[in-house]
Amino acid sequence: MSKIKIAIISVIILIGIYFTYNYFAGTSDDEAYLTSKVTKGTFINEVFISGEAQSTSSIQINGPSNAMRFGLYNIKIQDLVPEGTTIKKGDYIGKLDMSELNGKILDAQLNLEKAESKYTQQQLDTTLTLKQERNSMKDLLFDIEENKLEFKQSQYEAPGIIRQLEIKIEKLERDLKEKTEDYSIKKNQANAKMIEVGTEVSKIKKQIADLQDLQKNFTIHSEHEGMVTYVKEWNGTKKKVGSTISPWEPAIASLPDLTKMESKTYSNEVDIRKINKGLTVKVGFDAFPEIEIDGVVTEVANVGETRAGSDIKLFQVLIKLNGSNKNIRPGMTTANKILIKKVDDVLMIPLEAIFSKDSISYTYVKSGLSIEKKQVELGLSNNETIIINKGLEENDLVYLNKPENLEDKSITPLKK
Repeated sequence: MSKIKIAIISVIILIGIYFTYNYFAGTSDDEAYLTSKVTKGTFINEVFISGEAQSTSSIQINGPSNAMRFGLYNIKIQDLVPEGTTIKKGDYIGKLDMSELNGKILDAQLNLEKAESKYTQQQLDTTLTLKQERNSMKDLLFDIEENKLEFKQSQYEAPGIIRQLEIKIEKLERDLKEKTEDYSIKKNQANAKMIEVGTEVSKIKKQIADLQDLQKNFTIHSEHEGMVTYVKEWNGTKKKVGSTISPWEPAIASLPDLTKMESKTYSNEVDIRKINKGLTVKVGFDAFPEIEIDGVVTEVANVGETRAGSDIKLFQVLIKLNGSNKNIRPGMTTANKILIKKVDDVLMIPLEAIFSKDSISYTYVKSGLSIEKKQVELGLSNNETIIINKGLEENDLVYLNKPENLEDKSITPLKK
């Protein structure tokens, strides 16, 4: 074989080795780095927050409204139907503990017995006292008649004796007059005392009647139809057997209107800046993943609040549901997707593909067998993707992590 042929074959082998090496080396590099294509489509920026379904219209079921009048302030719940029970008008809902109330009824009955005994005693005393007074008046009348008869028979007696009889009759008549006036006063006093003790008896009887009426209200029945939902206490737990109600918080349950529902949720300080009234929402339900209802933001709190067990400030957001579903119940956990922004026909890449240096944003773009650093003009972003206004084309391949040894490579600026 001639030297020329050997040289040609050697060159061909070297070229093959070079391209083979570069091919496998390039394949190895591509496999070492994560890449993504620039895509064109619809950009959607959404805030995802969970909440709780509640009715915007409900009928409240309260305990007795006048319990405080009888010194009953914290009444325990003794029995309740299961939450979610569908009831009709007049149906039983629950029962309150009547032990303290029964004690007050017993005390009132004992007081009534004492008052009635006092009334009877006063009645007897009055009868006896007035009888004695009437007898005294009768005795005076007899004395007057007797002395007048004696006076008639003493016409021929000495003037001194006649005068003594006149004086005696005058004194007896004066005593009778005073006794009559005293009798009238004592009778009025006795009547007033009888009215006093009688009023006390009537007062206690009315108290017992009112307590017995209140006792009936300790068994709770519904005045409307609906589904029973128990109200929450200050700590977020729902009313249950053993919970208490008070005159200041008399509510036990509510009958929500299931056709008027909303999602009550809380947003963090970062997302609340994006949320405004009127934004559309897709409301899902953890219990029924197949159900999704359109909604709209109706209220955004201006002031944050600290929830129990957390120091983070949260802002209440209310979302009205524009539809209803028979499976939805108050208290269910909702998954809310609030649409912040939607832009059609834009170029997008993952956020990880964006790098920056000296306030210049750029990407690593595959260009043939090499990698180029290109400046890009950025648009809106969400938690995953960002809009590219300038600098890239659809289907460009960008790197999601920095390729090695390209840190000092110059950045290709945007075309003006």
